[in-house]
Amino acid sequence: MADVTVEQLAQVVGAPVERLLQQMKDAGLPQTKANQAVSDKEKQVLLAYLKQSHGGSAADPGRITLKRKTVSQLKVSGGQGKSKTVNVEVRKKRTYVKRNEAEAEKAEKKRLAEEQARELEKRRKEAKEDAKRAKDQEERARIEAEARKQLEAEQSQKEKPADKEKSSPKRKAREKSRFERDDDGDDRRKKRRSVDKGDAKPGRGGKSTRRGRSSPQKTQLHGFEKPTKPIIREVNIPETITVAELAQKMSVKAAEVIKAMFKLGTMVTINQVIDQETAAILVEEMGHKVKLIKADALEDSLAVELNTVEGEQTTRAPVVTVMGHVDHGKTSLLDHIRKAKVQAGEAGGITQHIGAYHVNTERGMISFLDTPGHAAFTAMRARGAKVTDIVILVVAADDGVMPQTEEAIQHAKAAEVPIVVAVNKIDKPEADPDRVKNELAQRDVIPEEWGGDTQFVNVSAHSGEGIDELLEALLLQAELLELKAVPNSPARGIVIESSLDKRRGAVATVLVQNGTLSQGDNVLVGQFYGRVRAMLDENGKPIKEAGPSIPVEILGLDGTPDAGDEVFAVQDEKKAREIALFRQGKYREVKLARQQAAKLENVFENMKQDEKKTLNIVLKADVRGSLEALTQALNDLGNEEVQVKVVSGGVGGITETDANLALASSAVIFGFNVRADATARKIVETEGLDLRYYSVIYDIIDDVKKALSGMLKAQFREEIVGVAEVRDVFKSPKFGLIAGCMVVEGMVYRNERIRVLRDNVVIYEGELESLRRFKDDVNEVRSNMECGIGVKNYNDVRVGDKIEVYKSIQVERSL
Repeated sequence: MADVTVEQLAQVVGAPVERLLQQMKDAGLPQTKANQAVSDKEKQVLLAYLKQSHGGSAADPGRITLKRKTVSQLKVSGGQGKSKTVNVEVRKKRTYVKRNEAEAEKAEKKRLAEEQARELEKRRKEAKEDAKRAKDQEERARIEAEARKQLEAEQSQKEKPADKEKSSPKRKAREKSRFERDDDGDDRRKKRRSVDKGDAKPGRGGKSTRRGRSSPQKTQLHGFEKPTKPIIREVNIPETITVAELAQKMSVKAAEVIKAMFKLGTMVTINQVIDQETAAILVEEMGHKVKLIKADALEDSLAVELNTVEGEQTTRAPVVTVMGHVDHGKTSLLDHIRKAKVQAGEAGGITQHIGAYHVNTERGMISFLDTPGHAAFTAMRARGAKVTDIVILVVAADDGVMPQTEEAIQHAKAAEVPIVVAVNKIDKPEADPDRVKNELAQRDVIPEEWGGDTQFVNVSAHSGEGIDELLEALLLQAELLELKAVPNSPARGIVIESSLDKRRGAVATVLVQNGTLSQGDNVLVGQFYGRVRAMLDENGKPIKEAGPSIPVEILGLDGTPDAGDEVFAVQDEKKAREIALFRQGKYREVKLARQQAAKLENVFENMKQDEKKTLNIVLKADVRGSLEALTQALNDLGNEEVQVKVVSGGVGGITETDANLALASSAVIFGFNVRADATARKIVETEGLDLRYYSVIYDIIDDVKKALSGMLKAQFREEIVGVAEVRDVFKSPKFGLIAGCMVVEGMVYRNERIRVLRDNVVIYEGELESLRRFKDDVNEVRSNMECGIGVKNYNDVRVGDKIEVYKSIQVERSL
């Protein structure tokens, strides 16, 4: 190790430079300044000195002495009401000796043997005392019995025949009452003495007899043995924990934990939440072991469990996503492959959900995902590219590359997924496949025949031309990718779509990516969990299991997960529930933190937004993907004057809660492929709420744009209608200065606003007070005609000025 200065050494050991210099001086080293160098040999000398000064030596490294000095101040009251402060210095010295393990174990055994011997001696003494106490009780009972007999004999002698007094009833009653009093007093004295001597009370678990003949060993000994040493527990401490939970983990009363916290200088209540560091200090103070738990420990344990997948890998089918611009024939192409009519069932002839299908060909199975092409479904297309192996880019031969075509290329490249281009509609007369190649080549999608790596296939969804070649190209690309999966392992997948069915509950469309999902499996899906009660294929037929690359609908979740959430099949239902609840709590914390930050940080922004006009919307959709796309599209509408606020969004029918929320927030209710129930319809009719149903996304966006356009402030445009030139100025006793003018342009109107211009500079804006032609008041004067104009509240009109007449025209505005 290189030499260092005294100052650097002080920084390393964390001591003041002056103190280190003093220690080096005491050790006999020559250093007196902070910038002087210290060699390794001098460091060893300093270390040996420090060890000796702390009670140890180089020959005895297992012994160290610590000295601690504390100074506190104490106020002492003196005479005449005066007080003075006294410094109290406490010095403590403690020596620690390090023993080897054998000596420590021997000492521990010796200590345990001594404790057991002391315990046995203690029990022997207790047994002797019990026997002596029992003997004393017997003796006392015998003496009491003899005393009672003697008392009865005395009473019988007093009651012998006497004359008149003997037969008197008052005398008998008096004797009887006195005897009873004596007897009661004797019984009370006996009871008091038995309590004082520690006798067991009847009915309190002890066995007491009249003569005290009880077995002392049976009453005093019991089955519980007092522990010979305190029980040390390992306490798991999460990031936050309440005092009550911490007490329960240590198996002590909450009052003891509160007392210990009070000793540490903190006052807490039983339900107060304390942080992990404080809890760890408290647990160590109370003599237990601490085990810190990370917040993501559950997630980490799940990741470890999922990463330990064992099994033989086999070839799996490719997952193919069909992407492209709206109305370029994606769904029609899939229809021909599946020999089904899906597009006919879509509202407006456009796809608004992600569809998942799998088909069996002569060369193997292929799973298809059909994504919407509309601009509002960007997130859906990005999700489709993320979960796929190959992207089919459908481009219409008559339209060429369009905006959503470019976006699909960007999604595929971002996900690093190979592209197969399907040039559709080649059967049309205006089709131009070469144009499509040129436009795609400009966007770095180069055909194979041009030296690139992208396959181009000319197809027609209408006639079926080129469909077989397209499937051949897909399977060839899949062979190059060498797609593998482990079927004999717990299932993993991703949520393609989710919805809330009135009869079946939460329904999620899942694409299995690895393993096999079976009916009855426990699944964890995002923030939700459940048991797979039923599985359906894309045709709605029930199936028992689904392997890799198979899309299925699953029933049995406790909520509708977000599209894109991962699906895991887990063995332990309790663990799935814990992770789901943890994720829900974390989501709530993040949401609350975001809301709090918005409240604190965006005060001025909110003040500005208060000036905006807001259109509140309660939005309900049939599936989660459509809700996500609609919410994003509506939030993007608006400008600096108007905005859209989706007050509430959800999956499923419109309920009474939605109607009440719309009433409270003055919102419009939109239902996308869903309907309102009877209770909600009654509230809508009673309160006059605006409820609208839609099945095409275009219509919602167009209607909201119109509504926002109507909320925009009116905009006015000025239009000059006439100009008059001042030729002379007259004075009128009634109107003041009157300008004699010649109308040189347009027409001058009486009730319009004017501007006075001098040398083409506006010097006054106002309105006409009077307009006359000769002696008559007129409403308008045409061009090339003379008139007299009286300007209201202005008396500085000069010859040569121009009076400009204009009107404001309201202009319709739109987003």
